[in-house]
Amino acid sequence: MMPIRIIAIGDIHGCFGSLKKLVEEKIRVTKADRLVFLGDYIDRGTQSKEVVDYILHLMAMKYDIVPLKGNHEQMLIDAFTEDRYIPLWLYNGGRETLHSFGLGATVNLPVKYWNFFQGLEYYYSYRDYLFVHAGFDDQSTNPLNEKHQMLWTRNGNYTNPIFQGKTIIHGHTPITFNTCTWTIEKGAQVINLDTGCVYKHIPGCGKLTALDIFSRTIYSV
Repeated sequence: MMPIRIIAIGDIHGCFGSLKKLVEEKIRVTKADRLVFLGDYIDRGTQSKEVVDYILHLMAMKYDIVPLKGNHEQMLIDAFTEDRYIPLWLYNGGRETLHSFGLGATVNLPVKYWNFFQGLEYYYSYRDYLFVHAGFDDQSTNPLNEKHQMLWTRNGNYTNPIFQGKTIIHGHTPITFNTCTWTIEKGAQVINLDTGCVYKHIPGCGKLTALDIFSRTIYSV
C-alpha cells in the first residue's frame, strides 16, 4: 500500500530531544506514513544511544521506517572492526557516542546495535526520488553500486543519465535552514536536509529538518 506521506529526515547526530519532538509534535507520524532517515544518527551530540533506541522502538512498533547508513555509522563499524580506524572515529565524535552507550572502549557493543548499524541500507529509491546519505558517483557507469561515494560524496548536481528526472534527497553536509528551504522551494534536483542540528553555535544552523516529498511540507525543530 502506498504511504500517505514519505518524509525524509536529515542528520541527527545524537540530538534525541529534537528528533522526538520533530517526529511526535511536528510530523505527528502515523503508521500510514514512511519515514526515511538519511543517516548519521550518532557522534558529536550527547544522546546517540537514545536516538538509535528511538528508531529501533519505532521499527518495533511497526512504523514504516527506512533507516539509511551515514558515514558516521560506517566509521563506527570500521572502528569496531579494526583498531587502526579508532582514532579517526574518535576525532569525529566517537567519544561522545562511546559515552552515550556507556562504553569505555570499542568493545562489547550490544549485538542489537551492531546488527542495526550493519543492516543499514546505502540508498532508497521510490518512484522519481533517490534518498542517500551523501551522494552518488556521477562518473560511474553504475552509481548505485558505489557504496563509498554514497557515504562521502558531495555533489550539487548530476549529469549521469541514470539520474535524469530523479530528485536526490540527502544530508551529510551542514547548511543553513534558509539555504535548505530555498533549495526546496525552487524545485532543485538535489535537496540537502542536513541543517546542522548539532551545530547550534553556527548562525543559521542548529535545526533538525524533515521534508514531505509529496506535499513539499518542511518540518523543523
